[in-house]
Amino acid sequence: MTKLLTIGEAAKASGLSAKMIRHYEQSGLLEKTPRTESGYRLYNAQQLRQLHFIRRGRQLGFSLEEIHSLLNLWRDPGRESREVKQIAEQHLQDVAQKIAELQQIHGVLQKLASQCCGDSHPDCAILDSLAGPET
Repeated sequence: MTKLLTIGEAAKASGLSAKMIRHYEQSGLLEKTPRTESGYRLYNAQQLRQLHFIRRGRQLGFSLEEIHSLLNLWRDPGRESREVKQIAEQHLQDVAQKIAELQQIHGVLQKLASQCCGDSHPDCAILDSLAGPET
């Protein structure tokens, strides 16, 4: 017989908080768990694998919607890997765009920091830039 885990045990085993596990279950990302007569959730090995899947997906920056789609594909033995790859490639494009935006922000902040004297005078290029129109 497979050992069932309480939410605390599942949280510890998966690296997720009990609060997040409840959220994932409530949002439909995690399949509903059976409960004891006293209302405690019990998680089996398959649900623990789902929690690991969700945690890893979040670590890679996938949205909950993307993880939901990936979980559905993972559960479907008749899936086509091209669907999985499409989701991953779209996410990869999104990540690349975010990286480009962050690099631009980095450059602007670096320039502003170098223009600020950082001394006892009130003049500051950083504050002037924040208060001025976008360039």
